[in-house]
Amino acid sequence: MKSMDVTEQSFQAAVLDRSHQLPVVVDFWAEWCGPCRQLGPVLERAVAQRAGKVELAKLDVDANQTLARTYAVQSIPAVKAFRNGQVEAEFVGAQPPAAVERFLDSLIPSEADELLARGDEQSLRRALELEPSRADAALALARLLRAAGSDDEALELLERVPPNFAVEGLASQIRLERAGDPTLKEAFDLLGQGDQARAIDLLLEALPSSDGSREDIRRVIVGVLDELGVEHPLARESRRRLASALY
Repeated sequence: MKSMDVTEQSFQAAVLDRSHQLPVVVDFWAEWCGPCRQLGPVLERAVAQRAGKVELAKLDVDANQTLARTYAVQSIPAVKAFRNGQVEAEFVGAQPPAAVERFLDSLIPSEADELLARGDEQSLRRALELEPSRADAALALARLLRAAGSDDEALELLERVPPNFAVEGLASQIRLERAGDPTLKEAFDLLGQGDQARAIDLLLEALPSSDGSREDIRRVIVGVLDELGVEHPLARESRRRLASALY
């Protein structure tokens, strides 16, 4: 495919808005720039080979100096890939075809990524066949299995992938649910209802007398906090309370 020429007037729609649907690669160039003329055809061929999975735009920095300043273009050719309205990846200077190929491939979702986005059981199982170590796919599938009452398979699945906080948290929750502690059951019911704040309160209250289940309770709490995100107010406060409860 040929690249599209964009300007300061069309940049919002052609690049920023469009990048919410698929990656848009912008080639910042100028007519007088020899390396730009070398890189342009390489980009066009590589984008064309990816059959509509990524789009290519060219922006003349001499004619659109405000945009060049906005995106801190100091040397050309400068190539910036936009996704969801933001620069996700970039490089400067004419690159060999193999490097351009790798750059574009890094922007395009893999088949496993696309299957994960679908989120149904069949798609998630196929994603794990393609990439057996995908913890995010294993976590999503384990949750579906638990909802269907297949806790044993869910736990086995979680134990096969490289651990992270969310994976360890869900695996610990399954083990604790099997123990049948009524206090923890209430906490887990609240988690299922989306009431993380009250659930964390109950889990923290259970820690001092938990003995053998102490580490599993800690993992459940950490898993919930990890999914909330570092900047979430509940996560910040709960980390402080967890540290106090443990130490």
